[in-house]
Amino acid sequence: MAKKPLNKIFLSASIPLQERHPQYYETADFIAIRDAVKALATVVIPRCQLVWGGHPSITPLIRYVVEKMGANSKNHVTLYQSMAFAKYFPKDNVSFERIIYTLEMQSIDESLSLMREKMIGENSFVAGIFVGGMEGILDEYEIFSKHHPEAIAIPIASTGAAAKILFNIMDGMNLELDHRLLNDYAYMALFKDLLDDYL
Repeated sequence: MAKKPLNKIFLSASIPLQERHPQYYETADFIAIRDAVKALATVVIPRCQLVWGGHPSITPLIRYVVEKMGANSKNHVTLYQSMAFAKYFPKDNVSFERIIYTLEMQSIDESLSLMREKMIGENSFVAGIFVGGMEGILDEYEIFSKHHPEAIAIPIASTGAAAKILFNIMDGMNLELDHRLLNDYAYMALFKDLLDDYL
């Protein structure tokens, strides 16, 4: 009997940089971003496939969780990287067996667009989680909602930055949102509850 494929969950996350767009940096809760990413990885990786784009502030957090879980968890993560950032790849990348590299294009923006389109469009996701971040979070939500209209999108507004902006956008569209996303920092319990149908 064939093994049932793992549900795939998409993570869009980053820690805002001070030199870019103050509206992201000034509202970011950096501890909450780190806690949310680690809690999500801890909840999702044993039972699902976690897919994310290799932001250097996020990949080490996921590597830490994977290493604590042991060898079997390595099949439950997929990291996407654009070759446009090859010289900046974190050393943590070597910890992952499944890395998908996308081509470098003529500009950084084009390279990122290609990676995001492949990462989001070529996978079948049941959920997308959006944590902290900058303008890339909003770009990835737009692609995610286009390719996966039936999947749930969960902006973790308590992490601030782009995730809070996204929550407000979705709330303004009258999309059904759990208002615990605004101020519930018990991320482990929150993810177990919100993702219960998929774990």
